[in-house]
Amino acid sequence: MKILHVDINHPLIIEQFSELGFQNDEDYSSTKEQIEAKIEDYDGLIIRSRFSIDAAFLDKAKNLKFIGRLGAGLENIDTQHAKSLGIFLAAAPEGNRNAVGEHALGMLLSLFNKLNTADKEVRSGKWDREGNRGIELEGKVVGIIGYGNMGKAFAKKLKGFDVEEVICYDIQGGVENENARQVGILEFQNRVDVISLHVPQTELTIGMVNSEFLEKFNNPIWIINTARGKCIITADLVDALKSGKVLGAGLDVLEYEKASFENMFTDDNLPEAFQYLIKSDQVILSPHVAGWTVESKIKLAQTVVDKIKAKFLE
Repeated sequence: MKILHVDINHPLIIEQFSELGFQNDEDYSSTKEQIEAKIEDYDGLIIRSRFSIDAAFLDKAKNLKFIGRLGAGLENIDTQHAKSLGIFLAAAPEGNRNAVGEHALGMLLSLFNKLNTADKEVRSGKWDREGNRGIELEGKVVGIIGYGNMGKAFAKKLKGFDVEEVICYDIQGGVENENARQVGILEFQNRVDVISLHVPQTELTIGMVNSEFLEKFNNPIWIINTARGKCIITADLVDALKSGKVLGAGLDVLEYEKASFENMFTDDNLPEAFQYLIKSDQVILSPHVAGWTVESKIKLAQTVVDKIKAKFLE
């Protein structure tokens, strides 16, 4: 089989495909249109997030048997159309779930212990112990929205922290395990102190965290988002931070991601809500790197290879 790689990944993916007898072609610079013009020559496509794969692209891929995506989700692929064409889709949420779980926990502990502000103050010569008094995770109720690979990995990390309970909410039933109890949305909103988002980007999750959603929580809450930026309406989150409904937020993903993000700074076009986030001591930001570790790069590549090998060679 001939495979086209359009994103640079860990070299093991090409090495192992070669060992399996596959032909590997690399094209990391051509436009989507140029790739589309030649995709009919290939049996497989390996991509990360370089461009979206829509129905028009898939219709040109007349011989495509599989798409391997080096990432957790498939939102940049028209999955329904791909499946209707019999194309096997191999994402790799197993590959970076541990990294995401650790990053989410790190963000939460940093917020609780005011590490971002304390670090800046000490570097500037300010020694304020009382102003940087933290709170403990012990005794808190942690709620996880979306209890798949990522949610389960985060729940596992919470073992040993003596939280009161870890509960999860998911549109699918029967997903709970020994690390979290599945509950309905009413109990979830009545009890949690911390929310961690681990959902894919879908029509149901875009804009899910908005003012109406946040107002239904009984306690002031902390929010961690290592899922997808568009799940949170940033302006509504800022309003909740100002009112005290949200005590702090750790955001690895933003509503403003992709090509527009850097342009916001160079064009002096920062949205008002984002200006608040970057100035707020209640917020920690990172550039969509929760699943982006040295180890996860290897695991992602290996997971895709293993899935394609199992589907076509075993």
